[in-house]
Amino acid sequence: MSQHNTKHTILVAEDSEEDFITLTRLFKKSAMPYRLFRCSRGEEILDFLYQRNGYAAPGTSMTPSLILLDLNLIGLDGRVVLSRIKSDPCLKHIPVVIITTSSSAREIERCYQEGASGYLLKPVNLDHYAAALNNLLKYWFETVQLPEAKV
Repeated sequence: MSQHNTKHTILVAEDSEEDFITLTRLFKKSAMPYRLFRCSRGEEILDFLYQRNGYAAPGTSMTPSLILLDLNLIGLDGRVVLSRIKSDPCLKHIPVVIITTSSSAREIERCYQEGASGYLLKPVNLDHYAAALNNLLKYWFETVQLPEAKV
């Protein structure tokens, strides 16, 4: 089946309500079918992925096709979450794209060493942000082939 016709699950790990609302608005402009979930704390992301605590009931979580991960989260920060995801054989296949305001070369290098699939700086200009997200979605859901989601 073409990935373009598949409804993809995207987990957005973002603690800023304003940034999440902006992302949601930009995603709505996309022609691609998707299901969007949000976690705002590091521990919550792991609960979602392991389907525990508030995400244990059927339908409250699923294995995402893509994770958009902010580095600066409440509790466990994004760096720790990335490391845990990429060290777990059941999760490491999920592409994790860092979305952050940090342009530190050291930070970028560290994230790629930990297994990040991409690193996107949050543009200040909304049009640039929309274009970057559109390119990101096209790349992950139209250009490359992803492994089948594991249940």
